[in-house]
Amino acid sequence: MNMKISILLPFMPTEGKQILPFSDLIHEGRADRLWTGQSLLLEPHTALAFAAGAGARVPFGTSVTLLPLRHPFEAALQARSLAAASGHPFIAGLGTGPHPFIQALRGSSYASPLGAAREYTMIMRGLLAGETVDLSGDYYKMHGALPPLNAPPVQLGLGVLRPKMAEIAGELADVAITWLTPPDYLAHTLLPALSRGADHARRPRPQVTAVVHVSMDAPRRDHARVILSAAHAHLHAPHYQAMLRLAGIDVDPHDLLATAVRLIDSKTVAVGSIDSILHTLRVYHAAGADEVVLNTIGLHTVNGTAASLSALSAVIQAVRAEAAAMLESPL
Repeated sequence: MNMKISILLPFMPTEGKQILPFSDLIHEGRADRLWTGQSLLLEPHTALAFAAGAGARVPFGTSVTLLPLRHPFEAALQARSLAAASGHPFIAGLGTGPHPFIQALRGSSYASPLGAAREYTMIMRGLLAGETVDLSGDYYKMHGALPPLNAPPVQLGLGVLRPKMAEIAGELADVAITWLTPPDYLAHTLLPALSRGADHARRPRPQVTAVVHVSMDAPRRDHARVILSAAHAHLHAPHYQAMLRLAGIDVDPHDLLATAVRLIDSKTVAVGSIDSILHTLRVYHAAGADEVVLNTIGLHTVNGTAASLSALSAVIQAVRAEAAAMLESPL
């Protein structure tokens, strides 16, 4: 597979040193990037800055941080600071967040999440390009610029679940980040929407990063329960339910374990033997993913850090071995 393989930090850290065993997988050259989601314990930029200061000068990315937590000027400043601290290009993934969370922070939800994402991304893109931004939007305003700083570039990522957000990502983002999106849905719904947005803006289509839940075989391991332990909050969320139903996967809120089985059957998640997991990763690659991020939140929740690191190491090693074998095979 000619595809990047990265890893997701599978928990919200409470100490910076908890990140280091996972960043070591990147530092040793076994994976391409360490991603983290939005944390409400240690703030993700702060946690990654600790890791960089502790010697983990590796590529980082967020998948995603939530818009209402910070102004786009602050988001651009933090992203550029992490690129400088790590010495590598940083991917700043953005997401609007669920309506109750937005309402709790702002007093009201976004009347148009698409409009909020567009304004936020436009401001960040301009600031990170060294431009003076003059935008008075419905949700965000910016009149000014970031002071110059010599740092590796920041790429903008946008979390995409449905076609309209994918079109905005096609227009404005460098990376489209998917989470719990079935590969057929990625290929036949999201990729065309990304291309439409890119064509409208007369720019290349963004790269696609797919975050994929992983559960590897072990004695007495129930893969459906591992996946459910990682995905239950998303499966309760209306926007994820709507996406999965659009993708043809029935979500039964009264039987989420059955829904987890459907995620396994549809290759939305990668479970089983190493060969089975590799097969699912190939399916994502064939569907258009340029990068797969291995998500072991379920394994970490059910079996702990050692199980998570063991699965990540085994899958990464198998992916690298397969790639090496393909290079060595005769044409």
